[in-house]
Amino acid sequence: MANQTILILDFGGQYKDLIARRVRECNVYSEICPANISIETIQRKNPIGIIFTGGPKSVYEENSPKCDPKLFNLGIPVLGICYGAQLMSYLCGGLVQPCKTSEYGQREIVINPENPLFKGLEKNQTVLMSHTDQIEKLPEGFMGIAMSDSCKYAAISKTEKKLYGVQFHPEVELTINGIQIIQNFLYAICGATGDYSVENYLNKQISVIREQVGSEKVLLGLSGGVDSAVCAALLAQALPDRLICIFVDHGLMRKGEGDSVEKAFSHMALKFVRVDASDRFLKKLESVTDPEKKRKIIGAEFVEVFYEQAKKFGDAKFLAQGTIYPDVIESGTDNAATIKSHHNVGGLPEEIGFSGIVEPLRGLFKDEVRQLGMQLGLPAEIVNRQPFPGPGLAVRVIGEITREKLDILREADAIFRNELEAAGNQASQYFAVLTDLRSVGVMGDGRTYDYTIALRAVLTRDFMTCEYAPIPHEILAKISKRITNEVKGVNRIVYDITDKPPATIEWE
Repeated sequence: MANQTILILDFGGQYKDLIARRVRECNVYSEICPANISIETIQRKNPIGIIFTGGPKSVYEENSPKCDPKLFNLGIPVLGICYGAQLMSYLCGGLVQPCKTSEYGQREIVINPENPLFKGLEKNQTVLMSHTDQIEKLPEGFMGIAMSDSCKYAAISKTEKKLYGVQFHPEVELTINGIQIIQNFLYAICGATGDYSVENYLNKQISVIREQVGSEKVLLGLSGGVDSAVCAALLAQALPDRLICIFVDHGLMRKGEGDSVEKAFSHMALKFVRVDASDRFLKKLESVTDPEKKRKIIGAEFVEVFYEQAKKFGDAKFLAQGTIYPDVIESGTDNAATIKSHHNVGGLPEEIGFSGIVEPLRGLFKDEVRQLGMQLGLPAEIVNRQPFPGPGLAVRVIGEITREKLDILREADAIFRNELEAAGNQASQYFAVLTDLRSVGVMGDGRTYDYTIALRAVLTRDFMTCEYAPIPHEILAKISKRITNEVKGVNRIVYDITDKPPATIEWE
């Protein structure tokens, strides 16, 4: 049986993924759909509720995204967030205009605690506002259920029709009781029963995989990242001894990672093939300094190596991929035949002749993939592995790639990560970068002219933005001493204290 579903209609807001994840955290399945989804498609999906995301446009602009107004007469509960609330009001006959005073950041609002959307909440609430337009006149039948000093309609409802709108963002942490508001919409208004969980997803996917594949074999390009690792563990459980994993070791991984990947899968019911292609990749990367060229070269070479190996296993009729839900959303298509290569570059040659694509994780967000990995018994060092760019250390070595540089970075990065973890630091992501800067130093009685290592640690929830992690100086000092003492070729350490924006998390 299908799970109860909430549809998230995307009007271009940056938080669409976060809204969908929040719904799933409340044990209700969510699916992101385009704003202009047809009424027929909505009825076929049979959702228990619909949520409109925010968006950067103004609803009164001619080219702003709209939904079919008939949606409001389907009897399906709707919650509009920010732009979504304004759109609901606009399409139902209300007036939306630019604010006299725009609201950004945390604001205090006064709610009507008797309204079902605010069930169990105190009258005064702290929320995150981010808008330059607001509702000036309500549509017929709607009423205001919250207000701020400068926003008369911080929340609206047409309770008998189960239509609700909030000018603020309940999905973010800065809205203190935002999750409770979402839960109220799901359970008190939509009638959710909480029938979704990762465990439930696992059981369904095993049945789906077995039905799709039948008695055939499956081939998977195992990168060593979280997604492909969890995909492999799931397929091994669903199809014992019928999964072939090709692990292309390009020599650009962190210290010990290739061996840890091989060890994790050595006792599973699958065939594990490790291909040492490091010499090939280094040869292709000779004298290349541009990061985009590095990415394209690595992506193309990975496909080539995988293709060569795949031809040796012609009896495998299906190709498996670790595609996850954000990949599907970003591609803008549900076309499963679109090949997602190891580095999201290019695609596998058609000559391989697979009968179909198996993508058992395409309905999950990254945090759900990690939960699934733990359920499948993967070691924590695999499941909780730090985010790692597809091209690996090639884009953490600034400038030309050489084996010597990679070895230097591997050792420095391992020291940095080990010391942070030993200190109990809670940074979201942390890594070392080998810059292309060399400087004069003194070691013993001699002069050195060696590389500078940059350390990067950030705090983030969604990786769309981040703040640098304020690591205590005594920890940084210890790390600096260890790297300069233990890693030959390094004589200077710097710490990156730049947020995103203006910087990105990675250096290249």
